[in-house]
Amino acid sequence: MKNYTKPKVIAEIGCCHLGKFDRAKELISLAKLCGADYVKLQKRYPDESVPESIKHKPHPNQMFAYGDTYLEHRQNLELPIEDHVKLKAYCEEIGIGYSTSVWDMTSAREVVAMNPDFIKVPSACNQDWEMMNYLRDSYRGDLHLSTGMTTAEEMSELCAWIAHKNVKERVVLYHCTSKYPCPFEDLHLLEIESLSVRYRGSPIRIGFSNHGKGIAADVAAYTLGAEWIERHFIDDRMVRHTDASASLEPQGLSKLVRDLNAVYRALDHRPAQMDADEQAQRDKLKVIK
Repeated sequence: MKNYTKPKVIAEIGCCHLGKFDRAKELISLAKLCGADYVKLQKRYPDESVPESIKHKPHPNQMFAYGDTYLEHRQNLELPIEDHVKLKAYCEEIGIGYSTSVWDMTSAREVVAMNPDFIKVPSACNQDWEMMNYLRDSYRGDLHLSTGMTTAEEMSELCAWIAHKNVKERVVLYHCTSKYPCPFEDLHLLEIESLSVRYRGSPIRIGFSNHGKGIAADVAAYTLGAEWIERHFIDDRMVRHTDASASLEPQGLSKLVRDLNAVYRALDHRPAQMDADEQAQRDKLKVIK
């Protein structure tokens, strides 16, 4: 009997739509063609979510700046909630799931009202207990929680929060390293195995949010217990955006979906009874002395 659940692939568009509705639709269409199960965007109100200490400073890497200050940069990359509503409808029309991460209370309230299948809490916000508790109490869908840039103490607090009776059956907990791109040696994939062992027999599911290169680590993560695989997705890595270097292009995303589904089919035990094709090879070639 198979012990693995069919993998689910999320194409993380994030803000690689560059604040353009039509571009977001194009990326969603591409993700659908590549076979992804879901697309994920991001929703934030920069006045609320950007720390005061950096709002009026320039972007730390001017090559990727879309405004004179970091606040303007973030504002210029946002889509209004009305566009998210339209994009969710478009996803439903073409047959791919819609989701988004939320970065502040205003975004959380607006996205909860949209009632997507799941809402993502990014690594940067997994200690925002006001928002986390609001999502727990006011939203009935699944909550996907990322754990990059999280200390051991913070992880303990997060795991204690997950144990709450109103949320534990709705959680996907993602292993993540917040580097863009992340070197292979910093992916720490065995953390996925540790999470899988910790929550074995519980309703909590495990995911992998990968900011590395290639697709090998994603396949390994799946075999270690990550049922959900999230990858940043872009049409062309030459696009001027900080996520581009850690993103898969359409060919890469298609290969990821193909390889994950192939490995899913392969992860099983040999049946007790030899099948006809192998029996025919045995009859032809097996030497028994």
